[in-house]
Amino acid sequence: MGIRRQIAWFALLVALQGQPGGAPPPIVLEDVTARSQVRFLHRSSATSQKYLIESMGSGVGVLDYDGDGFLDIFFVNGAQIDDPMPAGKLPDKSPPAFWNRLFRNNGDGTFSDVTEKAGVRGVGYGMGVAVGDYDNDGHPDLYVTSYGRNTLYHNNGDGTFTDVTAQAGVGGGGWSTGALFIDYDRDGRLDLIVTRYAAWDFSMNVFCGERKPLRRDYCHPDQFQPVTHLVYHNEGNGRFKEVSDASGIGRHPGKGLGIAMEDFDGDGWPDVFIANDAVPQQLFRNKRDGTFEEVALAVGVAYDADGRSFSGMGTDFADYDNDGKPDIFANALALQRYAIFHNHGKTFDYVSDANGVGAASIQHSGWGAKFVDFDNDGWKDLFVAQGHVMDNIEKSLPHVRYLEAPLVMRNLKGKFVAVPGLSEPVAARGAAFADLNNDGWMDVVVNCNNQSARVLENHSQGNRNHWLTIETIGVSSNRDGIGTRIRVVTADGLQQFAMVTTGGSYLSSSDKRAHFGLGQEPAAALVELTWPSGKLQRLENVKADRILKVREPD
Repeated sequence: MGIRRQIAWFALLVALQGQPGGAPPPIVLEDVTARSQVRFLHRSSATSQKYLIESMGSGVGVLDYDGDGFLDIFFVNGAQIDDPMPAGKLPDKSPPAFWNRLFRNNGDGTFSDVTEKAGVRGVGYGMGVAVGDYDNDGHPDLYVTSYGRNTLYHNNGDGTFTDVTAQAGVGGGGWSTGALFIDYDRDGRLDLIVTRYAAWDFSMNVFCGERKPLRRDYCHPDQFQPVTHLVYHNEGNGRFKEVSDASGIGRHPGKGLGIAMEDFDGDGWPDVFIANDAVPQQLFRNKRDGTFEEVALAVGVAYDADGRSFSGMGTDFADYDNDGKPDIFANALALQRYAIFHNHGKTFDYVSDANGVGAASIQHSGWGAKFVDFDNDGWKDLFVAQGHVMDNIEKSLPHVRYLEAPLVMRNLKGKFVAVPGLSEPVAARGAAFADLNNDGWMDVVVNCNNQSARVLENHSQGNRNHWLTIETIGVSSNRDGIGTRIRVVTADGLQQFAMVTTGGSYLSSSDKRAHFGLGQEPAAALVELTWPSGKLQRLENVKADRILKVREPD
């Protein structure tokens, strides 16, 4: 790929005519992969057998593993698969081409591969990653999901990690996909919830496709049974206890992929949304006693507006319209429409058609996704990494594409307008969102299926909007401050809300720092934090354009 074409791949520009005050400056995401020196090629190990796992891709995570103030990038990779796989054999990750990869941020726009030194090459056919400081020592740890077994890497604080899976008791099993660090019982220690996709192994690879002429396809997930998700309660001392059934979550099998957290009913306790593929979506309400109840159907987020299930893959759980109530996004495959469920406090409405997302997404297939304020105007925009799951989809549906450009939609006070522009189509899967260069403008990292990853740098500064990024440091609460609810109010009366989390998207883990665009306001009149411990903290007249570290009051 030529340099000019690489730069054009994500130079996404918008000129929205007729808006109040004239056309706003463009949203510009530039592909800086070559300049960043991030060289990662995901390998799915595609075979003629069309094993379902080959089509799913993997996630990507960001974390400051060495504590230098700059976010590093961790890519999850596949593993070598035989064609066909002998009975009882597992995918082989030992060849370096299939290792997971950690890239250290050098602080100058470039990254260096430190995988071997860090000790995180991985095992099994990799799927997802979650980041969180599970032992509250101030160093972010990694949890990597795979087909076979999962891995917990403890950050030693010296640039290396140790595999502590066995002693921690979080190896899991089966086909694990998404993962989320969450302090669901607010005891000051991060627990772990793991989604699993289906009851599947290589011996169950039935033929799907056409016999005459012969064309084998990846099977639809309805060929395989749902499977239970996993819940691990953090007991302290580096150990977890599996409480899947006792928590209530394990009693509701699904075909889980993306997972996200927020407090949808405003009771102060984090709830969990799981994006399921081709079966009803799941919303687990926190009952405040260490257990959850599944309420998706009751509150209106199980199905689309027509009462149909859809292929939920990536998700986000955030307040896109600044009304103080977190909404839910779940993407889908082409011809299904991406779902936005608007939160009314106790119930949700499906609003994709009303806010413009339905029409913009009907021909597309989404994976990694997030509500994120790219232009710092105080309204969260929408990014969706795209690409169909079937590599031969155009033979049966000529108007649908396997390789796709991303969908970027500008948020105009609760309505969304697609950002047109030049782009190069890819088979995107996981996506992580972070301010990689600490300039206050949110960037994106995309892991692609059987293709090179992309690093997208935000160059939307032409509007001269201000911003504020908040890094929470828990004391009574978990060290990351995950689950902290933040309200930011500017002098013009605009209120914004966010919950500290690394979850959401598709099999990926994003910047835990909470980012707020402030528009033309040079300061936040009020920053209010409600910590998981219940403590309320208020900061007034906080100057903009900085990363503010906030420590929980003793």
